[in-house]
Amino acid sequence: MTDAAEAQDQPLGFHHIRLELAREPGHPQGDAEIGYDILAPLDDERRLNAAIWRAAPERCRVRRFFHGATMTFGRLRHAAPDRWFLDFEPGQADDVRGFRLADERFRVGEYVSLTQGADTQTYVVARAEPV
Repeated sequence: MTDAAEAQDQPLGFHHIRLELAREPGHPQGDAEIGYDILAPLDDERRLNAAIWRAAPERCRVRRFFHGATMTFGRLRHAAPDRWFLDFEPGQADDVRGFRLADERFRVGEYVSLTQGADTQTYVVARAEPV
């Protein structure tokens, strides 16, 4: 998601998080080709770090992908007290809200639920590596 020079400029605590679609009725095996790449600050417990986010919100990027294609780019946003969401366009119509994202630990194999509109899907953390 970032090149080597950009990765060196990231504040301490930034991670590349890859979420891939988990098993669901339409995808009984899940689908590693549908998901999100997120550049986000994590604390020592692997939770989203609001303090680092506040220091560099412009660095918290998101890429939505679908079968080899980048669908759109956006930003990870934080709203008080502990609301996190993926923001792709101005306004709220396309926002993707996380279910209790502030409490999630971003470790490989953990599950995260994301909601866009009335549609909620579950994703598995496939990667959570420091950059």
